[in-house]
Amino acid sequence: MKIATSSASFARALEAGLTQLEWLDACANELEVDGVVFDAAHVPRDDAEYLAQLKKACADLGLTVAGYHAADLFTPAGAARLETALALGAPLAIAPAPPAGDDPAAWSAFVEIASARAREAKRVNVTLALLPRGGTACANDADLRRLAKDVDSAWLRFAFDAAALDPHTDDAMRRKAAIAWHDVADLATFAREGDGAADALVRRLARFRGFVVLETYPVAYGD
Repeated sequence: MKIATSSASFARALEAGLTQLEWLDACANELEVDGVVFDAAHVPRDDAEYLAQLKKACADLGLTVAGYHAADLFTPAGAARLETALALGAPLAIAPAPPAGDDPAAWSAFVEIASARAREAKRVNVTLALLPRGGTACANDADLRRLAKDVDSAWLRFAFDAAALDPHTDDAMRRKAAIAWHDVADLATFAREGDGAADALVRRLARFRGFVVLETYPVAYGD
């Protein structure tokens, strides 16, 4: 298990003027995490020069780019997100499913887009990691199983809630976990010093080889 944090936890600070480079420096030298997840909402530019600068900063600071989160990845507007993930050096493009709806055709449309993204993911060598969320078309394990069957691609993996992930369980869906998410109340304490919740998480996921993304929403860095 390796620890990462997402720029989503620093939304207020980034909106107030904290730069991406300052955020990366804080992750490496103050929080001392192993990696980061860039959220598309907080990457102000997507030109090659800027993305290369962020990738190089991570290398200089000893941070692994654990993933790139783009909320619109599984929508028609998300076609270019995989190229951004590739430019950042992110092995995973992470996103929830679109909002759930009553339209019977909505699932078929989602599967069509997810299948297209899986083909694009294979082309650029960036794996998809779908994040289950309440209120979306994939809110639970049953939805994920259905999607995995309908898309049938090795390039579609999942981002699980760390509290529900048990790596000792011999379950096909659990084995498809590429990254795990864990909500915490105090990111700095959890990442640097540990607490009761951290100890329990480490015991449960000691054999999980992927990143666990610690996230608290939102954090105003320096509060």
